[in-house]
This record gives sequence, C-alpha cells and structure tokens, in this order.
Amino acid sequence: MFKIPLVYNLRNLWVRKVSTLLTMGGIALAVGVLLVVLMLVAGLKHALVASGSPENAIVLRASAPSETMSGVGRDTANELRTLAEIAVGPDGKPMVVAEVVVGVNLLRLGQTNAKSGSNVTVRGIGPQSLALRRQVKVVEGRAPTEGSPEIMAGTNAASGFEGCQVGGSIKMGGLDWAVVGVFEAAGSAFESELWGDGDLLMRAFGREYGYSSVTFALKDPGLDISALQARFDSEPRFANLGIQRERAYYEASSASLTLLISILGGVLIVLFTFGAVMGAMVTMFAFVGTRTKEIGTLRALGFPRRSILLCFLIESVLLALAGGVLACIPALFVQRLTFSTTNFSTFTDVTWHFRATPGIMIAGLAFAAIMGLVGGILPAARAARLPIINALREA
Repeated sequence: MFKIPLVYNLRNLWVRKVSTLLTMGGIALAVGVLLVVLMLVAGLKHALVASGSPENAIVLRASAPSETMSGVGRDTANELRTLAEIAVGPDGKPMVVAEVVVGVNLLRLGQTNAKSGSNVTVRGIGPQSLALRRQVKVVEGRAPTEGSPEIMAGTNAASGFEGCQVGGSIKMGGLDWAVVGVFEAAGSAFESELWGDGDLLMRAFGREYGYSSVTFALKDPGLDISALQARFDSEPRFANLGIQRERAYYEASSASLTLLISILGGVLIVLFTFGAVMGAMVTMFAFVGTRTKEIGTLRALGFPRRSILLCFLIESVLLALAGGVLACIPALFVQRLTFSTTNFSTFTDVTWHFRATPGIMIAGLAFAAIMGLVGGILPAARAARLPIINALREA
C-alpha cells in the first residue's frame, strides 16, 4: 500500500494558517482546562498527602473525620505514650506527641476593613512535633519557645493573612501571640497552619480536658495497623479511639474537596471538549472540500482509500497535538500560582500550588490526540470515499 509522505500533511497545515491556528486555539483551550483541573487535584493531593509520613500513625476519637472534631483525653494520651509500637528517637525519648488543633478567623492581607476573614488552622505542638515532621524547616526567625505565647507561621499563612509575618502579633484565646518564625513544609498543608505551644493553646481555648490527636513514629513501619486497631477495640481504655497511618488520614481529608474540584472541572472539560472536537471536525471538512482535486489526483496516482483516510486522520491528530503543546507551555508556568479554599474536612483554609507533573503533561497531549482523532474521523472517511472521477470533475 502506497503511503502519503508526512511532509504533505505538514505543508497543508502550513498553507492554511488561519484555519490551523483557530482550530489549534480551540483545542488548546480544552486541553488547558483539563490541565488546570489535573494540576489543581495533583497540587491538593500533594499538599495534603505530603503532610503525612508513612512511618507515622495518628490516633483520633473513633469516627472523628478530622483533628478539629476529635478529642483525646489527657489520661488516655499519657497511656498512649507507653505503647510498645512507638519508635525511640536518637535522644532516647519516645517519638510521640499529643497535639491540639483549633481554628481561628483571621483577615487576609489587605482586608483590614473586613468584618470577617477565613478560618486558619492553629496547631498546638509539643517537644517532638518537629522531629516527627522532618519536612518542616524554619526558614525565618525561630521556633516558638515552650510555655510562651509565641507562634510560627507556615509560608502560605505568612503570605496570606494579616499579622502572620515575623514581628507581627495575633490575638487568640484572649492572649496576644507574637509571631517569631516562618516555616516551610515541602509544600504540604502544614504551610497553611500556625504552630504554637500546645499546653498554652489548650488553656487559652478552654481545651484542658484533652488533645485533638496523638501522633507517633512506628517502631516497625510495616506494622499492620488494622491489628493494632483490633487491640484498641478490645481494651476499654482505648475502645473509643481510631488509629490509622498518618498519610492515609491526610489522603482521606482531601477526598471531598478533590471530588468537588473534579466534578466542576469535569463539566467544563466536557463543554470545552465538545466545542474543540466540533471545531476540528469543521476545519477538516473544510480541508476536504477545498482539496477535492488533490484527493482525486492522489487516487489517480494509485494511492488507495486507506491511504487517503490515514492521511487526513494524521493531519487532524497533528493539528490537535499542536494545540495540546500550545496548552502545555503556559501550564508549566501556572504551577507557580497558588490556589486557596476551604478544606471541607476541617473547615479551615488550605493553600496549595498547581502541580504540573510529566504524567499530567502526557495526559494532556493524549487527550488532544484523541480529540483530533474523533474530530477527524468523519472528514477523513468522506475524503476516502470520494470517487476519482467525481473528485477531478469537482475540481
């Protein structure tokens, strides 16, 4: 079977610049929407999943969906500290911490005249909190002093809310808390939080009865958590507690927000995809209509219908791939932007970056190729069915 050279397709696209560019633009919009949705979801999952370590376990009140809705009594927390499954740090101390998590309403930068702002997560930490979260690094100032009304802010909180910069002050629980440091946490959700002394925060917010959670490093990272949960269920002192891997907890906390973004983005993707496919189809039909003489000549030279069909399909796919590349280039720069919304599990603000991965870029190009294939199949079939004599006469 004779094959039509690829250079023929490229020349045809180049000659018809206006139609080519308009179709590329429509496909680029559809691919761009897909990339934005995928990058949002990937960024959110990275931010929340990166907050959890596969080597850590977290204990909450049974059935509590998040730390802000959980409660672990002081006595119970002290008993949990004695578990044999807890790893011991280089200093010989158990790698375990009981923390309290609350939400406070703060004004965003520039909202000085607003009546209310957004809820921000405030985490009351203990001596082992930083050791358990090795991704947390203080990048400005210092960590808060134990027993003092001091806090350090995650980079997203520091750049997004009034008073959260080093040297600033925030009024919480009847106390003025001095901001003494800023930390980063490898892009995780911790960067949207404020951290201060746990015991002092508990007293300030009237939480003396207990903590929100207990987190510890596993002595054996491969431990069967379900077996440990079964043991908890059999012991009256731990019967009302639930234990899970820290990473699994943060993955679950992203589920509802990820679903919402996917649904809303999916609707936009369908709409833009339909428009892009129709645009590609109209363009390819126009190409067929203006090239009947070429098609007749190719058939007269001995090129079979299959070659004509393949030729126009390749042309349509190349056109779509060019639109896909056009969408991927700005997507690489979009990942520098941040997106902020409410996490429905904690009802507090969470900020994350768009995240462009090689897999997402490949998915965008594959999506473009599929649109080109769908949009080009009917025009290609019409071109292949044109009788030689009729095509030459129409020309």
